[in-house]
Amino acid sequence: MDEKIKLTETEWRVRLTPEQYRILREKGTERAFTGKYESFFEPGLYRCAACGQPLFESATKYHSGSGWPSFYAPIEPDAVEEHGDHSAFMVRTEITCSRCGSHLGHVFEDGPQPTGLRYCINSAALTFESTPERQKSDS
Repeated sequence: MDEKIKLTETEWRVRLTPEQYRILREKGTERAFTGKYESFFEPGLYRCAACGQPLFESATKYHSGSGWPSFYAPIEPDAVEEHGDHSAFMVRTEITCSRCGSHLGHVFEDGPQPTGLRYCINSAALTFESTPERQKSDS
C-alpha cells in the first residue's frame, strides 16, 4: 500500500468533516442503519475518507443486517490493520486504515464464505468511487 500519512490533529480537523473526525480520529461510530452506504450496492471501490487509500471492493460487500456497511474481505490484506479493542465493556477487533491509522470499524468472525469475516465499517469512514467497468471485467 501507499506510504504512511501522518498529520497533526489540527490538519485532520481541516481535512475532515466534524462527523468524519469523530469517527476516524476519535474512534467513534455511527448509529446503526443511518450511514449512507449501509443499503448502497452500486459497483465500485470504497476508499478511506481520510486519505483515499483503496479499502474494499463492492464485489465483497453484502447485507449483514447489522446496520453498517459490511464486507467479507479488504481489497488487499495489508489495506487495513487489526487492533484489540476492549472499549464499551466488549472484546472486539478494531480495523484501521493501514496508510493513515484512521478508525474504520470492527471485524467479526460471523461473516459469509469465503472468509467467514464481517468487516463492519462506518459509512463516514468511506468514500465511494463508481467503477462499473471493473465489475464487468470480473463477471
